[in-house]
Amino acid sequence: MTHPDKQSDQRFSTFAEFYPYYLAEHGNPICRGLHYVGSAIALGVLLYCLVSGNYIMLPLTLLAGYGFAWIGHFFFEHNRPATFIYPRWSFIGDWVMLKDFLTGQLPQKLAAFKAPPRD
Repeated sequence: MTHPDKQSDQRFSTFAEFYPYYLAEHGNPICRGLHYVGSAIALGVLLYCLVSGNYIMLPLTLLAGYGFAWIGHFFFEHNRPATFIYPRWSFIGDWVMLKDFLTGQLPQKLAAFKAPPRD
């Protein structure tokens, strides 16, 4: 899949149009795994902040979520994170990809969108 020319969310009018591109940018299983770890840590910190009322740790959600993902892209996927170009759609994509992984739907979606897993 080719990269879009425009540098904004305007390239895709719906998330359904964006998601195949997003999956194509996440073919490496280690990169995807780092996304899952970062999302899980971010969710855990968010829940802790909500339950405890201690919101001082809230910035750690961004550090965990994006930090792990960016490590995956720079060192394993060898591409530029989609969030730099499509921040809104990429944020949603992280959670949908995690949901697809947890529900066992990810292999079918990778195959359907012609984004085979890369080692």
